[in-house]
Amino acid sequence: MALFASLAFTAQAQEPEATPLDTLTNRVGMMQSNLDVLNRIKISGYLQPQYQVADSTGQPSFAGGNFTDTDKRFQLRRARLKAQYDAPLNENGISPAQFVFQLDVTQNGVTIKDMYGKLTDKWIGWFSLTAGMQNRPFGYEIGYSSSMRESPERGRMSQIIFPNERDLGAMITIQGPKTGNWNWLKLEAGMFNGTGGPSAGINASDFDKKKDFIGHLSATRTAGGERIKYGLGVSYYDGGYRIDTSNVWDPGKDAAGTMGFIPVSTKADVSPSKATREYTKRQYLGFDAQFSMDWAGGLTTLRGEYIEGKQPGLTSSTNPGAATTSPVAAVVANDIYNRNFNGAYFYFLHDILQSPFQAIVKYDWYDPNTDVKGDDIGKTVTGNTKATTSSDIKYTTLGLGMAYRYNENVKFTAYYDMVENETSSRLASGINFSRDLPDNVFTLRMQVKF
Repeated sequence: MALFASLAFTAQAQEPEATPLDTLTNRVGMMQSNLDVLNRIKISGYLQPQYQVADSTGQPSFAGGNFTDTDKRFQLRRARLKAQYDAPLNENGISPAQFVFQLDVTQNGVTIKDMYGKLTDKWIGWFSLTAGMQNRPFGYEIGYSSSMRESPERGRMSQIIFPNERDLGAMITIQGPKTGNWNWLKLEAGMFNGTGGPSAGINASDFDKKKDFIGHLSATRTAGGERIKYGLGVSYYDGGYRIDTSNVWDPGKDAAGTMGFIPVSTKADVSPSKATREYTKRQYLGFDAQFSMDWAGGLTTLRGEYIEGKQPGLTSSTNPGAATTSPVAAVVANDIYNRNFNGAYFYFLHDILQSPFQAIVKYDWYDPNTDVKGDDIGKTVTGNTKATTSSDIKYTTLGLGMAYRYNENVKFTAYYDMVENETSSRLASGINFSRDLPDNVFTLRMQVKF
């Protein structure tokens, strides 16, 4: 013991004292390490204050929500703050982990938009797993950022069948590295709750054991020295809702051949056990395409998407969560009406020469019930058949706008939505659908982005 103590004392005695230069070097190393961590954290956000004028007081609207006892309003449409952390590159040049957190703060309160972790395989970088609150991997418009989108809002169909765009779930992504030959091909597929992301009064908690599958296969290519870009995609959604204490109705005709809804199950058919209850189908198929060309007249972009499928809803809405602030309560407490639907949107965008101005033209439609048209909507039916309602009305919207880029952080947009509804003389009581409703909206928006 004395020998070991002597050796230790001798070693310590021979160790040179730290010089001021050594101390400075250590501190610089610590600062560099801290800066490396901070550089891997990206803070971004944007703010969208706007002023709107509607055609009529208190009109329903998909241009930022319904108007309440007014036809003019100031609104803070979105105020997003996003934090993203990327793990350092490994020896293979791959960042194996990412964490994203995004909040939205408006006059309606604070909500979580994104909160997910993404893990990428550390060997070849082809496979990723994303889990948490995230965009549904369906089509193009759902995942396209609201800070980049040219029109103030997504189309009516997107807002109805994909409320709040996000959902809780887990997704696998297969895509080659950016420097590889196969980066142009991308496959996203995952399982989600199917209830939609959180908003005011709505959470993303599931109410049954049924999980929804969503998949999107896309390809993007360039040509002409990257002056031409084009892409194609196909999407599929397969899910549903638990049939609880409700009757279920499918499109069908009565004895006289009038289209309405016929019963496919009643409360008496429902199993008393939630574990063995059946589910009503929710199924979509979509196709999307994009094309842009940078030429002497400016940058021209064409974009479109078509979706069709089967959508469970209510007699008063094609969105099953519309009856209350909770999708759970709506599905459990109300009869379910299944509808066959289709819809689409198309963009024409043109950056005018080398100026900061961009022309915007958008056309979209949503037909919630493709089995009935015009004056047949609301027609009286006989027997055990239910009549169609104003929820089966088709809507088309033509949007015209102009954007002005003040600088790289600030953009102004003037946009006019011209909404046209399908008419039916049998829906004249209450809201008079025998004519086109006065529900156009003008939006003047400023966006500040950092």
